[in-house]
Amino acid sequence: MLNVAVLMGRLVADPELRHTANDVSVTSFTVAVDRSYVKAGADRQADFIDVVAWRNTADFVCKYFRKGQLIAVQGSIQTRTYTDKDGNKRKAVEIVADNVHFAEPKRDNSQSVMMGNGYHSRPEMPVQQSAPAYASGNADDFEEIPTDDDLPF
Repeated sequence: MLNVAVLMGRLVADPELRHTANDVSVTSFTVAVDRSYVKAGADRQADFIDVVAWRNTADFVCKYFRKGQLIAVQGSIQTRTYTDKDGNKRKAVEIVADNVHFAEPKRDNSQSVMMGNGYHSRPEMPVQQSAPAYASGNADDFEEIPTDDDLPF
């Protein structure tokens, strides 16, 4: 069986870090994801998807992400049932995040965004820089593929 969810969208609010009674970090946040199609004459629609992150992933999200930032989430879909304060049975569907990634380039610290009643600078985010995959290789590591038309596929 397969249960994999991958989505990319914008955070609708700043994530807030909480802790369980056993001091396990957890955060819940909502991601607005544009639908891939638009009906003729209509505006593009978005889906608002609830996400839960635990432990180090929760710490990472709360430390580096803010409202409006583009975020990529990989995880699994989870459903749960609960009883609300009025005694009604409810069902919640959410993504449990396994991996979270930055999905837009780092912004300059001098850039400001409108948040609440005033302008605030965005916190600096770490940039994951890595050498190209071929940088550590040697030309002798590669084999030339013949260009004849008799390919096996």
